[in-house]
Amino acid sequence: MDRYIGIDVHQESCTVAVMGPSGRRLQHHRVETNGSTLVGFIKGVSGDKHVCFEEGTQSAWIYELLEPVCSDVTVVQMDKRKGVKSDAADAWELADLLRRGGKCRRIFKAKGQYTALRQAVATHRMAVQDMVRSKNRLKALYRSRGVRTNATIYDPEQRGSWLKKLPPAQRRGAVLQCAQLDGVTETARQAEDWLLEEARRCAAVQLVATAPGIGQIRGAQIVATVVAPHRFRTKRQLWSYCGLAVVTEVTGEWTQSNQGRWERRRQPQPRGLNRNRHPLLKEVFKGAALTVVTLMPEHPLGQKYTQALVGGMKPDLARLTLARRISAAVLAMWKSKQPYDEKRHAM
Repeated sequence: MDRYIGIDVHQESCTVAVMGPSGRRLQHHRVETNGSTLVGFIKGVSGDKHVCFEEGTQSAWIYELLEPVCSDVTVVQMDKRKGVKSDAADAWELADLLRRGGKCRRIFKAKGQYTALRQAVATHRMAVQDMVRSKNRLKALYRSRGVRTNATIYDPEQRGSWLKKLPPAQRRGAVLQCAQLDGVTETARQAEDWLLEEARRCAAVQLVATAPGIGQIRGAQIVATVVAPHRFRTKRQLWSYCGLAVVTEVTGEWTQSNQGRWERRRQPQPRGLNRNRHPLLKEVFKGAALTVVTLMPEHPLGQKYTQALVGGMKPDLARLTLARRISAAVLAMWKSKQPYDEKRHAM
């Protein structure tokens, strides 16, 4: 007998709702957010257990705990809901959603695949973001006093001459911000070393890194995020996941002529790129396209970019097209396990 279990996860407690195949509510309990306690409760439910809970900070950990003891585990991303909201209501809604097979955004979870690489990518990304924030704060402090700056304000050897341009009230704060910047810069350097170390051990990263504009760091970010290339049957599915798919809208599309024939009155209009995407992958492929444009103009993809500009295409649209071509090449390479072949993009 199937049992559909919805779990509303919080830091201290989990609300668990168990529903039967007919929609009957069988059990409703609150358990501690503890691995052994949660697994023990799920094991106590008889029948084939189908578990559903929302994406969150602890979702990867709970997925690893429950996947061996359940028939299937589903992680979803729910839309914001209006009206009555409580832990019990959320748990019953998740159980009923799983029972009905309702439409929702399912989150891919990979158990034990590229664990160290994925952690290295996440740590490197956080360290780089902290370093960029520290640099922006320091630059904003100089700008607030009317001091024009350049990249040398971040250099410890030239920092003293820059600090003299600030009034005493702001100088001490700038010294503390410089100390913070030195710390996060060193952290980012160590995180990059760790990332490159894990990337060299991964054959998939070495394969993906051969694509133009990708390299070791971007290749590691792609592999750690996608994990399995066969998640995407076509390149268009990957474009949508990366935020490179064009969204079109149209309403009142058809009208009836005097002769009774149906004629299309309006054509679908583009409304930009899809917003439901993975931001890291979008950053990776758009950055790869920019690298090809600026550093590899003689590459076949660089020549196609130049040709598109000559044909009248806007630069941002041409770079978007280039990013889509690079992502499609990466997906094909990864699936076929063949390194990048420049001849495939030849003019």
